[in-house]
Amino acid sequence: MTAVPLDPPRRLVEFTLDDEPTRVPEGSTILDACRAAGKDIPTLCQGETLTPKNACRACVVEVEGARTLAPACSRKAEEGMTVRTDTERARHSRKIVLELLASATDLSTTPRAAEWIKEYDAKPERFGADAATMNEEPKIDNDLYVRDYDKCILCYKCVDACGEQWQNTFAISMAGRGFDARISTEHDAPLTDSACVYCGNCIEVCPTGALSFKSEFDMREAGTWDEERQTQTTTVCAYCGVGCNLTLHVQDNEIVKVSSPLDNPVTHGNLCIKGRFGYQHVGGGNTAGT
Repeated sequence: MTAVPLDPPRRLVEFTLDDEPTRVPEGSTILDACRAAGKDIPTLCQGETLTPKNACRACVVEVEGARTLAPACSRKAEEGMTVRTDTERARHSRKIVLELLASATDLSTTPRAAEWIKEYDAKPERFGADAATMNEEPKIDNDLYVRDYDKCILCYKCVDACGEQWQNTFAISMAGRGFDARISTEHDAPLTDSACVYCGNCIEVCPTGALSFKSEFDMREAGTWDEERQTQTTTVCAYCGVGCNLTLHVQDNEIVKVSSPLDNPVTHGNLCIKGRFGYQHVGGGNTAGT
């Protein structure tokens, strides 16, 4: 019999969320409460398996009595607090964040970005054609994945996934200051000369497509990438006995990329190089999409 560890019950915290009494388990964030209540709060830098860095500020809400807006992804729900998520102040702040990001960054592969820009009536074009952008060619220095800094919003999720929160490889970190700040390897060396072990966990947490499978990048460049035609099948990695779960993304009977379920108790979305990229042995025939 397999023993399943159970967390001890947590007491409930009661507070007011948009004029409605709300109860959530102690330790929950305001964002957790919003999602449980079905409220759609935009967020880019928040990750299900990572400690929030409060980098994008797209999820800010108004907490009664607080001088500044609070990031919902990290602010814990407290007994008796009053939170409003849709005030003019909060909406205006989100609008400005979206305008600044979209004027300087390519958000074309960021899920829901276009939807949020429309919802908050953000107008990135108001900064004009002279708005500063990275304007860099994608870095393609290996056969597994591509770094496109034009799409990077400096959310720090890839650094955390590579560093102390998961992989402990510390191959990448923040370099530069101001507008020149970017995610970089040591001395901006090619990935092939860095400490990178090609686990691809940075790709898993990237919210904008700044990091992507080489296969996905090539298909997007060719205009053949079509997520509506893709199927997803979760299976178990066959390389070793750990039991990591893989989600195979299949298009036209070919595996185009591999992810891992974030809620899996073994992997929490993380894989090694074999699980993430070692799928070339799977034949085209009838195995990839079943």
